[in-house]
Amino acid sequence: MAIPPNQRVLVVMPAWNEAETVGSTIREVLSLEEHFDVLVVNDGSTDNTAAVAAEAGATVLQLPFNLGVGGAMRAGFKYAVRLGYDRVIQVDADGQHDPADIRRVLDGLEHADISIGARFAKRGTYKVSGPRKWAMQVLAAVISSLADTRLTDVTSGFRAANKRALNQYLDHYPAEYLGDTIDSLVVAIRSGCVVTQVPVEMRVRQGGKPSHNPLKAGIYLGRSIFALLFALTRKKSDSSTINGA
Repeated sequence: MAIPPNQRVLVVMPAWNEAETVGSTIREVLSLEEHFDVLVVNDGSTDNTAAVAAEAGATVLQLPFNLGVGGAMRAGFKYAVRLGYDRVIQVDADGQHDPADIRRVLDGLEHADISIGARFAKRGTYKVSGPRKWAMQVLAAVISSLADTRLTDVTSGFRAANKRALNQYLDHYPAEYLGDTIDSLVVAIRSGCVVTQVPVEMRVRQGGKPSHNPLKAGIYLGRSIFALLFALTRKKSDSSTINGA
């Protein structure tokens, strides 16, 4: 489905020491038939991520030190709203999100404010197991109940947002730990944003070092459950904020 001619889309890539992969990921996005502007938020990298990203054709926003994905995305959302973009989609700089699926995720916004590219929706072969899988299933069940729709991958970072969701993110999106996933999604739902998911195929990391090993992944998911409980107590945005009134 084509984007209406008056709609501007920004691809935001948070990047922390991703010099090995960010260039090829940007070039993949820019080689798509449909043009998208690309913003790389260089999250305090100590390698040459910023130079590689700029050389590949992206606009680079420099953060003075590492804030984490939540802080980087919040900066990206502010940039998008200030420059008048109508839709934003987050794509990881490590190449795990296939740029060929960007259009698929954006199309989810036709009937929702937030569209999640879901890894566990009967497309692709990406799998998790053990405690991590159980925690993700619990999170998905609880947030599906809140959203009143079935969501299978609520920790996916491959997400698109329309203007209504961007306004809500600017009002609330937390920059602290886990702000990019559970916390932001729960408060967006409680503030009235409609969430949907579309199936995507997750790729293996295209290079560099993952920030999570199995132990860290288990701790991350455990903290996600804590974040879910914490998010349920957060103040939600009012309707005038998310509707841009």
